[in-house]
Amino acid sequence: MMKAIISISVLSILLLACTTAQINQTLHEVNKAMATDKPLTTAEVGEGLKEALVNGISKGSDRVSQLDGYFKNPEIKIPFPPEAKKVEDKLRQIGMDKQVDEFIMTLNRGAENAAKEAKPIFISAIKQMTIEDAWSILKGNDNAATNYLQRTTSAALKEKFKPVIQTSLDKVNATKYYSDLVNTYNKIPFVEKVNPDLNEYATNLAMRGLFLQIEKEEKNIRKDPLARTSDLLKRVFGTQQK
Repeated sequence: MMKAIISISVLSILLLACTTAQINQTLHEVNKAMATDKPLTTAEVGEGLKEALVNGISKGSDRVSQLDGYFKNPEIKIPFPPEAKKVEDKLRQIGMDKQVDEFIMTLNRGAENAAKEAKPIFISAIKQMTIEDAWSILKGNDNAATNYLQRTTSAALKEKFKPVIQTSLDKVNATKYYSDLVNTYNKIPFVEKVNPDLNEYATNLAMRGLFLQIEKEEKNIRKDPLARTSDLLKRVFGTQQK
C-alpha cells in the first residue's frame, strides 16, 4: 500500500511538468509495467521460449550461411575428418597442401550453403515443441532451451538435414575433392585404406555449429534486455531477473 502511495505521489509531481503527449506516454508505460506484473501462464512461457529459439536459429543460420560463416569462424570451422587425419598428414607430406586446403574450404562452403536450407527445418521443429518442460527450461541454465531442443530434436533434424548437407557438398564439389584425396591416399604403397563417411561427419559438425549459435543467442536474450525484441520476450525473460 505504501509503495502504491509513493508511486502515485511521484507521478503527480512529474505530471505537473509534462505536456499532454508526455502524460499519455507516461501512463502508457505505467500501464504496460503493471501488466507485466501479472503471473506468467504456461502458454506464455512456451510461446516465449519458442520465439527465443526461432530468433536464435534465424540469427545463427543467417550468420553461418554467409560466405566464410563456418570457414573463418574458429569455433565452428569444420576441419579434415579426424578419423582420416593420417590421410591429411600423408598428403601434406607429399606436397598436396593446396589440394587439402581447398577441400577443407569446400567442406565449410557446403555447411554454409546447407545452413540456408536448415532454417525452416529447425524452425518447424521448434514450433512443434510441447510446453510441458517450459517452466523448468525458463528457470534453468543459460543454455537450457538450446539443450532441450538439441536433446529432443537432434535425431529427427539430422535425418532431414543429411540430404541437405549432401546436396551442398556436391554443389561445391567437396565430395569430389574428398574422393580424389582419399583415392590418391589409398594408392600410396603400404597404407591402410580409408573411406570415412563425409556426409555423416559434415552433418554432425554443421549441426553442432548451428546449435552453438542458438546457444549464444539464448544466453544473450536471457542476460541482455535489449536483445528481447518483443513484449512477449521481455515479459517471459524479464520475470527471471526480478
